[in-house]
Amino acid sequence: MDNNITFSIIKPDAMGRGDSGKILARITEAGFRVAALKMLSVSCHQAEEFYAVHRERPFYPGLVEFMSSGPVVVMVLRHHNAVEAFRSLIGTTDPAKAERGTIRADFGTNVQQNAVHGSDSPENALREAGFFFSAIEIF
Repeated sequence: MDNNITFSIIKPDAMGRGDSGKILARITEAGFRVAALKMLSVSCHQAEEFYAVHRERPFYPGLVEFMSSGPVVVMVLRHHNAVEAFRSLIGTTDPAKAERGTIRADFGTNVQQNAVHGSDSPENALREAGFFFSAIEIF
């Protein structure tokens, strides 16, 4: 398992506020190397597939609607122990509970509109990266 990659999405809320450049700067300043990056619109069907693991949870319909509500930036990042390091950089899911100085504390507004998605395991990082990128797009 490659512990040196993770996957992230700059979510529609952060994109809508014009925060993508500031977030990307934070990520690279923290020592992450961008291995793949693109801006796209996620369809409802793609959001349903990507978040299928949450299908039975009550927040699933709202999550699908939100993630397909506007453009996003998807990216694969490289760093030593990437998943753990990135989750530390972005903070907890709820921006109100996230440590000061984390991306979610600084750019998120609530549990759903928390600016960024970050993989929660090396296995999911590979799965999520493969959802949006082919092997020849990851450097």
